[in-house]
Amino acid sequence: EEYRELEERLGFLQTQHADLVGSMKDMETALRGMTRTAQARFRDAFEAINGHFSEIFSRLFEGGRAELKLVEAEEGGDPLEAGVDLMAQPRGKRLQSVTLLSGGEKALTGLALLFAIFYYRPSPFCVLDEVDAPLDDANIHRFLRVLRELCRHTQFIVITHNRKTMEAADLLYGITMDEPGLSCLVSVKLTY
Repeated sequence: EEYRELEERLGFLQTQHADLVGSMKDMETALRGMTRTAQARFRDAFEAINGHFSEIFSRLFEGGRAELKLVEAEEGGDPLEAGVDLMAQPRGKRLQSVTLLSGGEKALTGLALLFAIFYYRPSPFCVLDEVDAPLDDANIHRFLRVLRELCRHTQFIVITHNRKTMEAADLLYGITMDEPGLSCLVSVKLTY
């Protein structure tokens, strides 16, 4: 009788083990499929964003070229685990890593990448906080030109102290202090 009980228990455990092994194989198959799908989507997004990045960079710098490169640890490695390197060549300069650019050039390159992502997949709104601070007047003009194009799909909230950026806005909100210690919100709607 004990033997029969142990044999039933063994049969039950073997069935459970077979179910678990089958489930693990199904999970591994599903994971491989999801990984392939994620890799394909990543490659598509990377190529599209890289194309937009190159185009927007040359518009913001009025020439030059830039590209995103995958930095893979090993040949044939998983692109989902690869790093991304930004290479930029403003007009009249040699191709170099973005870390070697000036502050204004880094800001414009970062904006070019951000805008490239927005061209690929726009979001309903975006907050930009003092992104125009390191830019001179000529660069502000080019930045605002690209920003206006993106305003068709995305609402931008720009926090700035730059007069030219404020002039380009549709609506301004500001804080003023009429009396010491008493802040007051001021809003202005600009119509053209």
